[in-house]
Amino acid sequence: MDNNQLPNGGPGNQNNNGGRPPKNGQTIVIFLVVSLIALMVINFFNGMFRDSTRREISYNDFIEMVENGEVASVTIYSNEIQITPVSQPFPGVSITYYTGVVDDPNLADRLLAAGVEFNQDVPDMTSALVYNIAATFLPLILVWVLLWFFMRRMSKGGGMMGVGKSKARVYDSQKETGVTFKDVAGQDEAKESLQEVVDFLENPGKYSSIGAKLPKGALLVGPPGTGKTLLAKAVAGEAKCPFFSISGSGFVEMFVGVGASRVRDLFEEAKKSAPCIVFIDEIDAIGKTRDSGYGGGNDEREQTLNQLLAEMDGFDTSSGLLILAATNRPEVLDPALLRPGRFDRRVIVDKPDLKGRVDILKVHAKNVSLDDTVDFEAIALATSGAVGSDLANMVNEAAILAVKKGRKAVSQADLFEAVEVVLVGKEKKNKILSAEERRIVSYHEVGHALVSALQKHSEPVQKITIVPRTMGALGYVMNVPEEEKFLNSEEEIRARLVEFVAGRAAEELVFHSVTTGAANDIEQATRIARAMITQYGMSEKFGMMGLEVAANQYLDNRTILNCSDETAAEVDREIQKILKESYDKALRLLSEHRKALDEIAAYLIEKETITGKEFMEIFHRVENTKAEESGEKDASAEIQPGGEKSALAGEKFVEEKAVTAETQSGEEKLAPAGMQPGEGKPVPAGEPVGEARSESSGAQPGEEKSAPAEPVSGDVPEEEPIEFPWDSFMKQSSQAPYADKTEEK
Repeated sequence: MDNNQLPNGGPGNQNNNGGRPPKNGQTIVIFLVVSLIALMVINFFNGMFRDSTRREISYNDFIEMVENGEVASVTIYSNEIQITPVSQPFPGVSITYYTGVVDDPNLADRLLAAGVEFNQDVPDMTSALVYNIAATFLPLILVWVLLWFFMRRMSKGGGMMGVGKSKARVYDSQKETGVTFKDVAGQDEAKESLQEVVDFLENPGKYSSIGAKLPKGALLVGPPGTGKTLLAKAVAGEAKCPFFSISGSGFVEMFVGVGASRVRDLFEEAKKSAPCIVFIDEIDAIGKTRDSGYGGGNDEREQTLNQLLAEMDGFDTSSGLLILAATNRPEVLDPALLRPGRFDRRVIVDKPDLKGRVDILKVHAKNVSLDDTVDFEAIALATSGAVGSDLANMVNEAAILAVKKGRKAVSQADLFEAVEVVLVGKEKKNKILSAEERRIVSYHEVGHALVSALQKHSEPVQKITIVPRTMGALGYVMNVPEEEKFLNSEEEIRARLVEFVAGRAAEELVFHSVTTGAANDIEQATRIARAMITQYGMSEKFGMMGLEVAANQYLDNRTILNCSDETAAEVDREIQKILKESYDKALRLLSEHRKALDEIAAYLIEKETITGKEFMEIFHRVENTKAEESGEKDASAEIQPGGEKSALAGEKFVEEKAVTAETQSGEEKLAPAGMQPGEGKPVPAGEPVGEARSESSGAQPGEEKSAPAEPVSGDVPEEEPIEFPWDSFMKQSSQAPYADKTEEK
């Protein structure tokens, strides 16, 4: 059905002023109120000014002034005599005097004798009458108009001043939302689900002909910043129909009944504009589960929810009214709101994968000048776990950085620097650490990196720095996954635990004391160890027991322990055991490679920031020297017989038959409350040379193994740009309160 065939000319006639609310009597009332206030203010200041320039004197003083020649002119009115003096007491200020009228037949003779000019005013009774009537009745008329307006609004259900009227913003068919599905990237599955909804609105006949019904509503669920509101606007833009947008908090006010009244008004307006879309953002503000307790009062939020449920049941799907809602807390919504017949579809808008991040970067960079060095795939690999709003912020920061540096286009270096600025802030140029603190931070960070290089199931090191950042980190190690992974093995998780505690182990090994710099490392390690026991079933003692449940899947992944107090105490002891094993292993690895630890730390103190390539070059040189001194031909005391992935600093390394301690393998960082799908893209390696990797008999993953006598090496491809990961690039930091903040993202 064409919109022009609808009552009142279709939705196009509902709002023809560019999306602004239609003009009504409220404008007139505002004008009247302003006029009344202005009239009162003018009268007040006029009276105050008149009182300051007019002074009352007695009749005797007036006669004395006349006899002394101090009067220039006199005007006699019916109720007073106005006197203008010859001289003014203050320059620039005209002061007049007045006195009452006295029956004095000699007044005229005295004025003539003194040479005073005088006249008598003839009163205009008509003007005085009009003025008195206006001054008396005009304020009363204005007050009456205001009262009439309030009563009229209240009789329509809007309440006084229209507090019960809907505050929804309307995008009509003439001025659309300006967003289509072409502007949405990285959410292919969600777009596919919503494109069906658009087809329902555009072609309802082909569905109703076989008995299909238009869904009443669709609930968009996902983490913040993933594009739920953007998708809703894209649906309205594609369907070319009116779009009512309101936040859940816009229904609730301090007055009882206002929320329910606004829900009624919203649906009344929407039905007049059908076919149309009603979008309620953050619906959890009014849709929380109702209290099941008896005897409690029915609060305003419950009344609003009850009215919403009634309205969603009260319209026919054939009317073309579609309800879209968005939330990142679906677990708190009332079950009655989620049942089929109200929100028939749940559309998951999750964090984008690697391809999705590339598409999002292209969308946000389409109006940004880019040079030839930009590689969106490398940026997408470096930003695993980022949502659309994060990527948009990075592109904008990169453009700002390019302008600051005086360039006309954004380069790849600008994008990588923007990633770092968004994650850990800018470099703190005014924060100078003491020499001893620099040594501690340096050994702490090198401890993380060295243990990562010595383990088989670890991610390659991309960057090590001890430059403080504005978000509180005194130093950090960047690691990037080599491939996009969706599962983590137990060996990979245990390797991560060893990496987390390696910074503290390096401090104790070198300085024989510990600092507060490892506070966040300990927190992250404890969280992972707890998840191994309570969620992943990776504990020999508890086996496959689920001891925790997720409390909030899309916000902070917070979990709730679901076991007895005795079991919780045993879980704590098991966590302590796992962490102690990890710490002991970190101490052992660092002790066996103490020379490499010292040399890399000294180099880091000198340079402040080193790449993964520089880190591995020093490590190989030290280990080769150590092997030669011990009479061995291999490069390291913990060489694996398989091969090495030295994809450090973005460089593609080939697999060698015998190279480093324990070959590194990229893995996704674990989410706090469960093993979430990993992000990242495989970094292609060079063609392998020699035999496939094989482990020593009886060796366990992550343990040291003997090396073959003659390693076989391959050619090294060209170096690629440094890549920074998103979810997991900050393995450690040397300031407890802020370290590894990005780990939570």
